[in-house]
Amino acid sequence: MPITDLRPILPIIIGLITSILILAIGKRHKDIREAISLISAILMVSVIITMLPQVYQGTKYVYHTPELISNVSVSFMVDQFSIFFSLLSSSLWFFTTIYSIGYMRGLEEHSQTRYYSFFAICIASTVGIAHSSNLFSLFIFYELLTIATYPLVIHDETQESIRAGKKYLAYTLTGGILVLFGLIWTYVISGSLAFTEGGLLNSQIASFNDLRILFTVFILGFGVKSAIMPLHGWLPTAMIAPTPVSALLHCVAVVKSGCFGIVRVVLDVFGPGLVRDLGLSYPLAFVASVTIIVSMIIAYKKDHLKAKLAYSTINELSYIVLGVAFCTQIGIAGGIVHIFNHAHMKIGMFFFAGAIFVQAGKEYTSDLDGIGKRMPISTLVFTIGALSLAGTPPLVGFISKWYLISGSIEAEMVIYSAVLIISALLNVVVFWPIIYRSFFKEPEVKKMSIPSKSLLIPMLYSAVITIIFGIFAQKQFFPLKLAFEIAKKAVGG
Repeated sequence: MPITDLRPILPIIIGLITSILILAIGKRHKDIREAISLISAILMVSVIITMLPQVYQGTKYVYHTPELISNVSVSFMVDQFSIFFSLLSSSLWFFTTIYSIGYMRGLEEHSQTRYYSFFAICIASTVGIAHSSNLFSLFIFYELLTIATYPLVIHDETQESIRAGKKYLAYTLTGGILVLFGLIWTYVISGSLAFTEGGLLNSQIASFNDLRILFTVFILGFGVKSAIMPLHGWLPTAMIAPTPVSALLHCVAVVKSGCFGIVRVVLDVFGPGLVRDLGLSYPLAFVASVTIIVSMIIAYKKDHLKAKLAYSTINELSYIVLGVAFCTQIGIAGGIVHIFNHAHMKIGMFFFAGAIFVQAGKEYTSDLDGIGKRMPISTLVFTIGALSLAGTPPLVGFISKWYLISGSIEAEMVIYSAVLIISALLNVVVFWPIIYRSFFKEPEVKKMSIPSKSLLIPMLYSAVITIIFGIFAQKQFFPLKLAFEIAKKAVGG
């Protein structure tokens, strides 16, 4: 039986109150402002962790509000997939806040109060998405995340950043409209919007063609934030935002919210069985595969480091979509665990990009000669992330690729194993030249100060997690085990 409790909504309240407190304090007490962000992150993670033991065993925590119309309310539920995503986002908020202190102070950035305040709203929105018990609640927080991210995208307040912000809104709000249309259609044909194990919809309530169109609407809507090609255009442009924003929001929270939506639609709105019956596995896998290959070809051509990382992110997001498209236990588990694995691999690489910008003002890979000799720890973190992206054992990237390839075989869609192997090789082609240039060429910068602890600690954390959760992936309560629990329920055994 579900447990009715305040905890599903409490982390969201913590994030929203944090935003208000930061605005109230302002720049007069910047130490207090930053301390509030850190304390709030700890509180948020602590609340979520208290639910983990019961949720891991299959218990759900729920919090219901009054219905707005029949069977529709802003209600909350923490199940295994919810806690998987909310714990990831909130824990990385803590380390990104530490990083932000070094980054924002190091560059003497303006409008830091606004920055920290909207960051808190974004994380609260992300947890709201994770803890939503139905499509309506998810849509509300999905759109709130879009709006709250806009001030962070335009943080520099230059003409280029304003254009990037407009482009971001144009894409993501259009995606939101499609999600809204999809949820209204779902309500009309089913009378409910609740996420349901095995799927809310079935082949008896609408024609196959109507269900295929509805599925396509949802994939297009959530596919914008998932950066599925050709809906990806906003993401590289939005990298003009400060690096901590690119790291957490455009690598974890925003884009993974899109992936989260796709996974919910496949598992809890349609159900893997219906997706297969409708013949939708192959087209979804095909679109994901095209994105995987094309994005890395574009990444290879980019010299700007954050642009290269942006296209690499587009590549990795479609791993998640591909795994879910297999509609098998192993494939789904591989896609879900990659949400966690990619977040830690890639956030460290973004942190590296921010650190070299703070310390040396470098933004382009062609300017990184010998940077590994001047910033060895930071460059080592980048290297570990790159090796993991290429699927090098025993790092977490190997775990993702192993189960995704196994999932393609289980689903009798072996052709997509080749896509994953080619993608791994492309990662080597894209990132090895940077590693070689950094460690084996003579430094252009003769002297450089050591990055502050607030920059180094989050980077080291990401590298340690990338290693530990690869070596000990099979341990109880670790992400892989939880991903398999989620997948097992989704496919019914």
